[in-house]
Amino acid sequence: MTYFVILLDNFRGMYRTHTCGQLREEHIGQTVTLAGWVQKARDLGGMTFVDLRDRYGITQLAFNMETRPDLCSTARKLGREFVIQATGVVIARTSVNDHMATGQIELDVTELSLLNEALTPPFTIEKDTDGGEELRMKYRYLDLRRASVRDNLILRHRLAIETRKYMDEQDFVEVETPYLIKSTPEGARDFVVPSRLHPGQFYALPQSP
Repeated sequence: MTYFVILLDNFRGMYRTHTCGQLREEHIGQTVTLAGWVQKARDLGGMTFVDLRDRYGITQLAFNMETRPDLCSTARKLGREFVIQATGVVIARTSVNDHMATGQIELDVTELSLLNEALTPPFTIEKDTDGGEELRMKYRYLDLRRASVRDNLILRHRLAIETRKYMDEQDFVEVETPYLIKSTPEGARDFVVPSRLHPGQFYALPQSP
């Protein structure tokens, strides 16, 4: 049983012109649209900065209270993991961040759209999170957004792709064998196998078409 997913974001094309890990100094002066999750926001009085994240990276958004007070006020209400779309002009950062791939630039936002609000997550969605393993497994769908987990999944995906490409070039044929899963009461007759580890319980073949 194989599942194909668009990992962690589905913003491509429809909501953005570039990804949050794509912009560099050569893009300065261009008007672009980004979409993603709010990593964190910083209110510095006259300026508000928002780190916008997608699966490709993080880009800093800049909001100026003097030039666009309404937009800046809206940005200050954004919470972690809010999904937003931002359009603006790519400008050079006054304070370069060498720890970010996009640390040479930032987006001077001219338009901001809130696509979806979010509850405050139970742990920070960052590389080094403050959530214990039990909490992260309970909210696994949030844990999958962290860069360290995402990178492991992408590496596993690429290894599987390269392995299949190599085997195909050697004229092997991939034959998928069925998986045994937990039996569910769906009404149809199951092919069941008793579990030795859990007496009285059974594994069953999945009933997908």
